[in-house]
Amino acid sequence: MQAMSEMKSLAKDTAIYGLSSIIGKFLNYLLVPLYTYVLARTDDYGIVTNLYAWTALLLVILTYGMETGFFRFANREDYDAKSVYKTAFFTLLGTSSAFALMILLFQQPIATALGYPDHLEFIAMMFATVAVDAFACIPFAYLRYQKRPIAFATLKLLFVILNIGFNLLFLVVLGKNDVYYVFLSNILATFIQTACLLPMTLPKGGRFDGKVLREMLKYSLPLLVLGVAGIMNQTLDRILFPYLYTGDDAQAQLGIYGACFKVAMVMMMFTQAFRYAYEPFVFAKHKDRQSVEAYADAMKYYIIFSYLILLGVIFYLDIFRYIVSSAYWEGLKIVPVVLWTYVFQGVYFNLSFWYKLTDETKWGAYFSLIGLAITLVIQIVGVPLIGYWASCGSSLICYLVIMLLSYFIGQKKAPIPYDMKSIAQYTMLTFGLLAVYYYIRHYFDLNMWVLMGIGTLFIGVYILKMTRRDFPLSGLPVVGKYFK
Repeated sequence: MQAMSEMKSLAKDTAIYGLSSIIGKFLNYLLVPLYTYVLARTDDYGIVTNLYAWTALLLVILTYGMETGFFRFANREDYDAKSVYKTAFFTLLGTSSAFALMILLFQQPIATALGYPDHLEFIAMMFATVAVDAFACIPFAYLRYQKRPIAFATLKLLFVILNIGFNLLFLVVLGKNDVYYVFLSNILATFIQTACLLPMTLPKGGRFDGKVLREMLKYSLPLLVLGVAGIMNQTLDRILFPYLYTGDDAQAQLGIYGACFKVAMVMMMFTQAFRYAYEPFVFAKHKDRQSVEAYADAMKYYIIFSYLILLGVIFYLDIFRYIVSSAYWEGLKIVPVVLWTYVFQGVYFNLSFWYKLTDETKWGAYFSLIGLAITLVIQIVGVPLIGYWASCGSSLICYLVIMLLSYFIGQKKAPIPYDMKSIAQYTMLTFGLLAVYYYIRHYFDLNMWVLMGIGTLFIGVYILKMTRRDFPLSGLPVVGKYFK
């Protein structure tokens, strides 16, 4: 009963945090067709893809594991949570300000090194946005620590609405079909969101504690290695592609790859929403000796729903393809590969808590560095030969390997009784449904509506299995009371 109560609490938090993530990501989905239909060339979306990959990497570097460190020390009884927050707040403020100053002073050499010598404004706007986002990660973490999901969700949605609004204003209303206005919209929305965030999260009480900072850095810096290697596993394909691809249309191919990657983002939406609720949940529940059962249940439910989302996207890909312009459709074959990558990435994230909770974060760094080596080798060898297929394949193999390593080593270091029997059954069912679907699609000349009807039937089979065995409808939050 206790485990079920904990899982209902987790599901409720996931639903609230997911409101900002899922609705926000869905609304951001609208930017993908906007960019692919409005921007003049596929090359333009290649620029967007490349620079956003750089900003994702820089964001991890500029936060250097302090978000996770904050949750860790704020939940410890021997530390004052207000002092932990004030220390993290002003530390991130200082480092982010120093980064922004560096960008201001060295715009030209940085822009030249990244391949945009004539577009200093792209670099200035995107990296200033990164500096603000890096600082804001601690105030947002504080909202999660205070269990204020409504405020968190509202501010996240505010950014999305503003970003979309500015994009529509510049690209559609004013007809400015230039990449410059994509970056301008982003920075305007970021500054407004941060201005609304700060009044409710300014540190009150506590003190800036150098000893606390040293302990947090000691815990968090190994996570920086982990984070940098991890985000490079996710973004290195888009960073290196223009340097490795041997054709004359590198930016165009990167634009096609980046746009089709976005089609699979519904899987990442779920992973991110789950993470927002799961990370503080795990650290808070670590005081409970029975928490390992809750972790095991969380893993099982994550996998169950990940497979459901994966099946849905694949079976309805004939509809999802209209998210992007037909000029990008040649890359849609990578979508199933990207979906499996997201599944492995999410499982790896859930597995990673064993080394965070035992303070052996070095293992996370080891796994990420192994994954980075795999990613680098496959991309360096493969991109010149097969283009973006090597890029998406490197991510898939990377996360599969480090997921398995984390599981087997974790079960020796800090065993958790995962329900491997159920996980294996759902995995076999998913592969079976996919095999039959692809067989029908390949050998029978059926139109898209018939194929989607068959896919719907297969999803029904999966849901029937799910609700009869592991997730009765009566267990749903809010609406569960309407089911027996």
